[in-house]
Amino acid sequence: MTTEVAQNWEPTAEISALVERSRIVAKLRTFLTDRGVLEVDVPILGNYSVSDPYIDSFEVLNERVEGFLQTSPESFMKRLLAAGSGDIFFLGKAFRAGEIGVNHNPEFTMLEWYRVEWNEHELMAEIAELINILAPNIGCLTMSYRDAFKQHLGIDPHDACLSNLQRHVSSIAGRKWRPESRFNCLNFLFANVIEPKLPRGLVFLYDYPECHAAFAQLHCNREGQLVSRRFEVYLNRLELANGYFELTDPKEQHRRFDRDKRARIAMNKKILEEDESALAALNVGLPSCAGVALGVDRLIMQLLDKNSIQQIMAFSWAQR
Repeated sequence: MTTEVAQNWEPTAEISALVERSRIVAKLRTFLTDRGVLEVDVPILGNYSVSDPYIDSFEVLNERVEGFLQTSPESFMKRLLAAGSGDIFFLGKAFRAGEIGVNHNPEFTMLEWYRVEWNEHELMAEIAELINILAPNIGCLTMSYRDAFKQHLGIDPHDACLSNLQRHVSSIAGRKWRPESRFNCLNFLFANVIEPKLPRGLVFLYDYPECHAAFAQLHCNREGQLVSRRFEVYLNRLELANGYFELTDPKEQHRRFDRDKRARIAMNKKILEEDESALAALNVGLPSCAGVALGVDRLIMQLLDKNSIQQIMAFSWAQR
């Protein structure tokens, strides 16, 4: 054992922070169980992984097991929903490769829950109630993704042509961004222009562009534009949660997997097999529902006014 390793034995977080973490996690669980939402325990090692080209998984390979550490419990939870579970939640570990920093850790704690026969706005209201229990009287703003772009950039993200978005981005980041996709341009503009200007407190953004749909259904907004029924939640300008009015059409799900596959090929990333079990569950019938995944570590970080996610983890990646 080297001297450096021997001296690196202490927890990342102070014990007082871990005591507060335990208190907050207990409140999260109580909030949902008191409302009749069933806690479920699903595998964190599975045969399939998410097809999203912007999320990287840890692959597990040995003589007897081949699989992936799950980036989210979503696939298993949707199989339970299709089997008739009703409202459910999972509170546990998830894993994403390559995500290390003040707001990221490769292993993290996720709270994911689904409400049957709810839409995304009903679920956003429940999230606001939860956060207000943990941080009473916190300010709350709800606005569309379009309104955020109009307010801070003066452009409509749904109607703006790609060349216009590329010009906006290249004026900030340089000409190398000229050939970037609509998805990447919108992400860059949001992260670098809009996100830093969000008010402190709780902010809900909804009706994301079609290219950001992931597993969300599509609909027409009040302007008649086709948008995804996706929402994101920010707390003190830090992304906290990501939710959808869930896609229930297996044919559309398959089309989106093919789109992700083409994107992975273009990005020289590993081509993943389609999750046949999740697709079979969709074929049986996923009930109409809204779902959200909330980063528990980020929530605790904000509630305890810490500037690094490592300060609220017993042992961060650096201490393994």
